[in-house]
Amino acid sequence: MGAAAYALWGSFPLYFSALAPAGSVEVLVHRVLWSLLLCAVLLAALRGLGDLRALLADRTRTGWLGLAAVTIAANWGVYIYGVQSGNVIEASLGYFVNPLVTVLLGVLLLRERLRPAQWAAVGVGVVAVGVITVDYGRVPWIALVLALTFGSYGLAKNRVGRGTPALVSLTGETLLLAPFALAALVVLEVAGEGTFTSAGPVHTALLVSTGVATTVPLLLFGAAARRVPLTTIGLLQYLTPVLQLLCGVLLLGEEMPPTRWVGFALVWLALVVLTTDTLRAARRRAALARSAVASAHG
Repeated sequence: MGAAAYALWGSFPLYFSALAPAGSVEVLVHRVLWSLLLCAVLLAALRGLGDLRALLADRTRTGWLGLAAVTIAANWGVYIYGVQSGNVIEASLGYFVNPLVTVLLGVLLLRERLRPAQWAAVGVGVVAVGVITVDYGRVPWIALVLALTFGSYGLAKNRVGRGTPALVSLTGETLLLAPFALAALVVLEVAGEGTFTSAGPVHTALLVSTGVATTVPLLLFGAAARRVPLTTIGLLQYLTPVLQLLCGVLLLGEEMPPTRWVGFALVWLALVVLTTDTLRAARRRAALARSAVASAHG
């Protein structure tokens, strides 16, 4: 289930390319509205509406939910723009860099202390972004915005509560975004820029399917996260940007000059260092826990 979730996310470049001629804003607002509809139906069927009401009744958690909604909307919008503007490779870079950005956010916002290997990984990541910037001739802003918004989304979701079911959280996020999405959709239709009813029934069906495309991988991920160790989920997450990179290079015909490969190789080196350190730290914590249990029963 975890592999299926990440594989579906990895195929998004092909899916969002197929949504043309709808622009990134139109796709985003349809994604919000159809996701809300599907989530609400599922939540009602699973009798989870009470959990949603309890979440929205808590002002502090709702505030963090609002931040999560804003950051994920920005992430979705920039990603769709990246795909439709022919920058799938740069978009995939954002999800490779994301673990490094999450570590930095932990230092800057949560005052966490990094281990030497984590600092080394972040340093190599910074060099990699520098190399890729030189290659592009500009700062890879799509990648950086995707990494920052997704990292911030993770922090906000943490404050909402780790025990909050994914379906409840997504329903709340899309509910908060829905008034803005609906207003944007009306503006697009009035201005004659909407494509929902003007580009054929297949296109209409694809726009409607954005709700399924958003919700199904999330449910698969949630189911997997309850059944496998967090370290396994952490390793599986790299499947998505790998598939996105392959889509960009092999299927969508984007260029990948040698210098850019060097930059990506440095990012992968940083991720190897970071992942190895994380696995070692997890093993040390497990060994200490076993030792403490043995001492308590000794």
